[in-house]
Amino acid sequence: MSPGRTRSAGRGAQSFLVEHYRPGITVDAFRDATARVRASAAAMRRDGSPIRCVHATLVPEDDAMLSLIDAASSELVEQLFARAGVRVDRIVLALAH
Repeated sequence: MSPGRTRSAGRGAQSFLVEHYRPGITVDAFRDATARVRASAAAMRRDGSPIRCVHATLVPEDDAMLSLIDAASSELVEQLFARAGVRVDRIVLALAH
């Protein structure tokens, strides 16, 4: 199982789509940012915060990185990315079907 998928985010978790627009983003920069976010999520879970990184996608043609995060609130998602040092352009509730 990959990092970030070892535990559920907990009761009351919702899914959030996090958008990041980075002109010229490289695969290496994407991998580095994703690793920092996953490490920060693991640390936050150890501290008791219900949060989990579900998936990250790089869309090079659009200079975009998209992350799917399970968390109890959008504030936790903001804290996650701030802790990881990754700027966020938008956080929106995402519903799976």
